[in-house]
Amino acid sequence: MVLLLTLAILAPFFFWYLFNHRSSRPTRLPLPPGPPTVPIIGNILTIPTKGAWTYFSELHPIHGDILFFRGLGNNVLVLNDLSIINDLLDEQGELYSHRPVLTVVGELMGLNRSMPLLPYGREWRSQRRLAHAALNPTAVRKYHTLQEDLASRMLLDLIDRPEAFFAHVRLYAERIILAITYGLPVDVADSKYITHAEATMHVIGDAMVPGAFFCDLIPMMKYLPSWVPFQVKAAEGRAMIERMVQKPFDHVKQTIADYTASPSLAHDLLVTMGSEDRTAYEHSVKWATGSMYGAGGETTYATILTFMLAMALNPDKQKLAQAEVDRVVGSDRLPTIADISKMPYVTAVIKETLRWHPSLPLGIARWTEQDNTYQGYRIPKKSVVMPNIWAISQHPHPKYDPKAFMPERFLDPNSGVTDPTTYVFGFGRRVCPGKALAENSLFVAIAGIFAAFNISQIPGEELIPKFGPALVSYPEPFRCEIQPRSESRVLLVQNRVTQCG
Repeated sequence: MVLLLTLAILAPFFFWYLFNHRSSRPTRLPLPPGPPTVPIIGNILTIPTKGAWTYFSELHPIHGDILFFRGLGNNVLVLNDLSIINDLLDEQGELYSHRPVLTVVGELMGLNRSMPLLPYGREWRSQRRLAHAALNPTAVRKYHTLQEDLASRMLLDLIDRPEAFFAHVRLYAERIILAITYGLPVDVADSKYITHAEATMHVIGDAMVPGAFFCDLIPMMKYLPSWVPFQVKAAEGRAMIERMVQKPFDHVKQTIADYTASPSLAHDLLVTMGSEDRTAYEHSVKWATGSMYGAGGETTYATILTFMLAMALNPDKQKLAQAEVDRVVGSDRLPTIADISKMPYVTAVIKETLRWHPSLPLGIARWTEQDNTYQGYRIPKKSVVMPNIWAISQHPHPKYDPKAFMPERFLDPNSGVTDPTTYVFGFGRRVCPGKALAENSLFVAIAGIFAAFNISQIPGEELIPKFGPALVSYPEPFRCEIQPRSESRVLLVQNRVTQCG
């Protein structure tokens, strides 16, 4: 009886959606392959709402590099091969640079105003220009000292309370974003913003996976009453996002008015406004900087935790990296961003961390704005396109096991291994504008950990790597030993923090 009532309620939604998503240009070309379908529902509901990258990778040997799912008026195209991703997302960027319409997180929670989910158009280009001007490789040089200071503070936190390393890494990642984006001092950032940002990003991460809510599959459900559970959750999410974006932005505006503003991206953008409409310009600045704030810290946090897990599991790789750090900086100072070019093995460790478990295993989905054909298949208009970064990172190699943590694969000139920095930061016109800043943050933190600590498994405990299934995939809570390499290293860190104030 319950099933019949449910079908009766949903039937109008099904038929409305099917009618409004009929192909506008019928073609004889087949759709890309995928799992078997059934009427109306198709195979769309076989996609897990979390951890779908492993499911897609399991289907790869069966159906090939391109997978297609459809049903309830929705189409999802999964790309499991880097060359295909480049063909579509890079070479055909005009067609594949849009974002899917995610009804709950985008429309109801309001995240479709921020750069990651904005449609490819005028407002996106406006925010993108602002982000590029503030975060290009030349512009971020002025933040090197700040990043080095905050990395030193993280090292001191690890000395004082090594068991709380999850919290220390989180603090480091968020401090960098808040200080650089809004000029917020460390103590203010800690007390007012970081906890809220962490909670908000969990809500966003869960909601941004296509199909996370049934309303994303049947958008007409957004008109259901406000007391429906997903509507309640959407309203809560909207309030959290508004607070996360608005509060630090208002802080910058107030400090500018009071002539007490610290240097920051938001400050620089607000005081250099040209002839643009003030309201529209501030809207673009607010959401461009809010995008950096919201997304920037999450991937840095996840990547450093993944690195620490890998070091506990691979002490031999850790020793090789420590030896390189010691050769370059000796025992008199900590590594700086200027040392990157002198530390190829440390750089290889970072690349291997990005490859071993990418923090965004499915990237952020795209959207086809019109019908398209590729390799003899038709790709319908309004298809969600998902680049399976996990599949790229785990691509079989004749010499190097993709499951093993082997930085050496990036030092072998004949390996043919693809540098993960070419795919983990996105593709084409939607590539992450904060790439240079993120790479510097990762290097100075990871090289500093190599200089100061030994990371190892806890004797008698088995350490099994496990990762969360959300949009940003972190290591699940794990324990390891983090011990200073020597007393002189402790003093070195303490002196460095004292110097930076």
